[in-house]
Amino acid sequence: MRFLQFSDEKSTRIGVEIVEDGDIVDISEVDSSIPSDMKSFIEGGEDMLAAAKQAVASGNGVIKRDRTKVKAPIKNPEKIICLGMNYADHCFEQNKPIPERPLLFFKLPNSIIGQGDDIICPDIVEELDYEVELAIVVGKTCHCIKEEDAMDYVFGYTVAHDVSARDWQLRKNNGQWGLGKTFDTFCPLGPVIVQKNGLSDPHKLGIRCRVNKITAQDSNTEQMVFKTAAAVSYISQFMTLKAGDVILTGTPPGVGCFKTPPVFLKDGDVVEVEIDEIGCLSNTVRQFERTN
Repeated sequence: MRFLQFSDEKSTRIGVEIVEDGDIVDISEVDSSIPSDMKSFIEGGEDMLAAAKQAVASGNGVIKRDRTKVKAPIKNPEKIICLGMNYADHCFEQNKPIPERPLLFFKLPNSIIGQGDDIICPDIVEELDYEVELAIVVGKTCHCIKEEDAMDYVFGYTVAHDVSARDWQLRKNNGQWGLGKTFDTFCPLGPVIVQKNGLSDPHKLGIRCRVNKITAQDSNTEQMVFKTAAAVSYISQFMTLKAGDVILTGTPPGVGCFKTPPVFLKDGDVVEVEIDEIGCLSNTVRQFERTN
């Protein structure tokens, strides 16, 4: 199933997309036992999945998509964990060796926005860059799990845009990446979360980014160095993963900072990040200027 969060004149609720970019089944309207937020739904485990399946099968609660506003599919994860340098072709682009173990950094939930929301570029950022990424959504609590068991703890996948202030990531914060990655609005997610069994193979999907309709990144998730099971297992050795946590799995080549000359995002740019079988997420860059 293809899960999303949406709002209308009533409230924000969970829905199931019937087909990609199609109408939505309002599953929490069909079955009042289904929570109205995605994190609570995922925490409900197999019971909630069964309830959602029955709600869709009922044929009730169908809403025309153009009558809704699609939101970020999850807004309040406890953690957003990110892998850097996790595409072989991205490593080659930088003439750097492939990492021997995952390189981890973090974004914060304040950075999450959804389909059509604006990416706000603060006036202290001069080098705003794009990164399309496949994101894993954790399905249940796990800690210190083996790689062969890791897929049991995965709920599904979504598209992520790891917006990056390269000046703050690489120079202005003493080489620590955190600040440059987690400004408000710097983590668009969506438009849907596809259950893990809803994809043909999460590691053989076309992945691309377009800026103003011009392709900037174009690769395949088979280029990932540490794939889903390896990433989830590794991260779980250091921290307890919980239902709804989001893991960004790295970006392919073509980012602006490694072009010659570098190309950075500017006010009015429309960025589309897309992964086959999941969907396309579109956001517009807006420059923030202080008034005092």
